[in-house]
Amino acid sequence: MHDPDFIAEAYLATWNEPDPDDRMAVLQARWAEDSHYADPMMKGCGHEGIAAMIAGAREQFPGHTFCLTTAPDGHGDVVRFSWTLLSPQETPVARGTDFVRLDEHGRIASVTGFLD
Repeated sequence: MHDPDFIAEAYLATWNEPDPDDRMAVLQARWAEDSHYADPMMKGCGHEGIAAMIAGAREQFPGHTFCLTTAPDGHGDVVRFSWTLLSPQETPVARGTDFVRLDEHGRIASVTGFLD
């Protein structure tokens, strides 16, 4: 079993990292090379595709930050947690729940996201 808190924090750190080079470093360290992301509004594949997707979201929501709203929990290779996207004034603008599947090395292999 992998530590669900660590996985959720690593995941949100990817979204919250403002510097594209540092974000790519997080992707390369914590996400599988062939990782996939999908939610109702966007999808991305691989480090480059996911980096581009996150960059687009950060452009749409400048200065916004993702934070956990529930304690992450896990079962086998899956981690589940809920989050809130906060404006720079800390006003919630979106909420969701994500399911993260890990590869055999504990890296993020896939994410399926749901908007609440």
